[in-house]
Amino acid sequence: MQESLLIELPKIADPRGNLSFIEQGNQIPFNIERTYWIYDVPGGEMRGGHAFYEMQEFIVALSGSFDVVLDDGVSKKIISLNRSYRGVYIPKMIWRSLENFSTNSLALVLADKAYDVNDYIRDYDLYLKLKTEKQ
Repeated sequence: MQESLLIELPKIADPRGNLSFIEQGNQIPFNIERTYWIYDVPGGEMRGGHAFYEMQEFIVALSGSFDVVLDDGVSKKIISLNRSYRGVYIPKMIWRSLENFSTNSLALVLADKAYDVNDYIRDYDLYLKLKTEKQ
């Protein structure tokens, strides 16, 4: 699970408003192929609930807060994102879900691959089997 990292992004403080940025290859360890965002999540709902065979992601809370629950098949870790200058890097083959969204939260997700339905592992039992086979 140590591969998953909470990454502090650059923060340029200014009385007129702060600025943070992400540059591929600098703050995150991959080239960005896809960007998407999750918003208007109803209270109590969860997003994610899957792993990827190959795709890596970086998730940041641009507004509001939510928890990123990470599971490597052996242990679980919860990372609370509530600052727009902190995000979590998630390598391939880590089960993830996003939970406990606050009102008006906005999750930005950067990925190193374009959308491919065949890259998703949506069955947790299959995920555990695949993780066991890799060890």
